[in-house]
Parts: sequence; structure tokens; C-alpha cells
Amino acid sequence: MTEPERSELPALLALLAGALAIGSSGIFVRLADTGPVASAFWRGALALPPLALWALLERRTPVGVGGASRRAARLDPGFLWAGVFFAADIALYHLSLMRTSVAASSLEANTAPLVVSILAWALWGERPRLGFLLATLLAFGGLVLMVSPKLRAGSHALGGDLLALGAAWFYAAYILAVARLRARHGTGAVMFASTLLFSLLLLPLPFVMGEQFLPRSAHGWLMLAALALSAQALGQSLIAYALAHLPATLGSLGLYLQVIAATVYAWLLLDERLQPVQLFGGLIVLSGIALARASRTRARRREQIRDD
Repeated sequence: MTEPERSELPALLALLAGALAIGSSGIFVRLADTGPVASAFWRGALALPPLALWALLERRTPVGVGGASRRAARLDPGFLWAGVFFAADIALYHLSLMRTSVAASSLEANTAPLVVSILAWALWGERPRLGFLLATLLAFGGLVLMVSPKLRAGSHALGGDLLALGAAWFYAAYILAVARLRARHGTGAVMFASTLLFSLLLLPLPFVMGEQFLPRSAHGWLMLAALALSAQALGQSLIAYALAHLPATLGSLGLYLQVIAATVYAWLLLDERLQPVQLFGGLIVLSGIALARASRTRARRREQIRDD
């Protein structure tokens, strides 16, 4: 294993762990006794204390990558855009979860990697190689297999599908914004600022939409706290860390694991049974991720040979 590959390994592990944590979000949204947009607000608001502590501890560490720019963090417009994009993404995703199955919603919302590849190419010239594109299509095909039994059974609604697909575009924009922010600022600062902003943006919407804003029981508060800590404070933070060390296109592909996690969680907790075709689809997704990394490694080695 080369030195660049070793340096990417912790970021890849963080990306995978973050995806597994975020995959639980659909379960907690379903089990919470608030409206879907209200649960999106609480997801951010309840995550702010641990994120604030992280950002504070980060400021006390010696200046490192991105540390020199911390004095100008409040002036960076990237924080605002990250908050806006994530507010739109999370609101649409939570709404879709109440209108379609967890597996279908997760699949459609996680078409973001395809969008990321297009946007990164158009905006920054990060042209994806043919091997990477083929691996992405393979992984997407595996996702289709995973949700195909539910889609054939008609358990999803068109409105929920459209909301989830809309969330994918905003999530792709959020991934790109965070990838750029992490080149200039620490993970804690990025997560705290973007979470604070998206929470403020979402705060009035449950009242406008007439949703139940406060949980009716201690169980409801517990579900919201678990949503905030697992999906936002832990999951999104791990992904934000990983995006500082991985290309946006490769980082976004790893998020396909969210769908695998969401499907397994729904099977265990909501009795959405996994069929053999879904298990096979999960293996295909993992194969696509492995091929994408292999494609990236081969391309890097070819570049090193040319440089030498």
C-alpha cells in the first residue's frame, strides 16, 4: 500500500462509519411523534451542544490544516450555502420518509453521488474516469435491486419519490460545499456553523405547515435525541472529516452504504423483510465501491509513473 493510499484509509473508514450512522435517520424519523420537518429541526438543534463543544476544542488546538483561516470563518459565505443546501435536503428527505418506504426514499435521496460527479465536473473540472463512472453505475444498479421488491409491490408513492429525488440534488450541493469548506476550516467549525444555520432556517416551517412541533412523550424525545446524535453529530461529522481527505466524487460514492444500512435497520426495527435479491444488491453496491477505489488507485499510480 502506497503512502497516499494509507493516508486515505482513515478517511474512508470515517466515511463508512458516518454512512452507517446516517442510515439510521429514517427509522428515528418514523418513530418520532413530531412532524417530519419538525424532526428535521430537532435533528439539528439537539446536535448543537456536542458540535459546539467540538468546535471549541478545535479552536484550542494548534493551527493546522485550515486553521489559519479560522479567524475569517464568520465571513466565509460557504457556511451559509452549506446551511441552505442541507436545510432543503433534510426537509425534503424527512417529508419523503412519511410518504414512501424507508428503502425507496433512501435509494432516491442517495442518487446524490451521480449528481456530485456531474456538478464537480461542470464546476471544478474534476472529470470522472470511465472506470469510476462504470463503478458508480454498478453501485446504483445494486441499489435498484435492493428496493426492487418494494417498488414492484407499489408500496411507494410518486410524491414521496419526487421529494426524495429533490433531496438528492440539494444533498449533492451540500457535499460539494462541505468539501470546499473543509479545505479551509476544521470539521467542528464546519459542522457547528452549517447545523446552526440549517436549524434556524427550518425553525418556522413546522408552524407554517401546521405540524406537531414538540414530542408528546419521553419516547419521542428519546427518538429525536438519537436522531440528532447518530445522524447529525456523529454521522455528518464523520463524513465532513472524510471529505477533507477524499475527492468529492469518491467520497459521495461511499454514501451508498447509507441505503444498505437503512434497509437493514428497517428490516430489524420496522419488520421490512430483506429478500435474497436485496442481499444480492447490497453485495453489488459494495463491489461498486471497491471498484471505484481501485479505479482511483490505478489512476494515481499512472500519474506517479508519468511524474517520475
